[in-house]
Amino acid sequence: MRKLKNPYAELPEHYCFGCSHRNLNGLNLEFHEEGDFIISHWQPIRDFEGFPNVLHGGIQSTLMDEIASWVVFAKMNTAGFTTQINVKLLKPVLLDKGKITIKGKLTETKRNLAFIHTEIYNSDDVLCSEGTMVYFTYSPEKAKEVLKYPGGERF
Repeated sequence: MRKLKNPYAELPEHYCFGCSHRNLNGLNLEFHEEGDFIISHWQPIRDFEGFPNVLHGGIQSTLMDEIASWVVFAKMNTAGFTTQINVKLLKPVLLDKGKITIKGKLTETKRNLAFIHTEIYNSDDVLCSEGTMVYFTYSPEKAKEVLKYPGGERF
């Protein structure tokens, strides 16, 4: 398993809700690459609660969207933006049961569209939610110009 670097952290204006450590209200995710997957381990907190002791479904969607963007960064060597999110919430993600695991994998590309399958597992390794994220991807040159993409080798 290889820990990924966050080259965006070098930009003073980087306050991504998903992965910036400057955003004190954000998720502060870190990522690893393992085979075809990008993986993050994260401890849910009460600030992101929906029902008592249950991680809000919108936060689960955000976790899956963020990991999908890192799949695009690290596996496709470019950047893009979300065009579609399809999420299935299968079981409650409980806040007091330890770290959860978020996984993402590129499953298909069609022209500039990337289809990424995402999953969230609880600390007992039970699948709690899954989704398909569709990203419009730029060429690496355009991604650098429009989204300040630093290049795949920087991750």
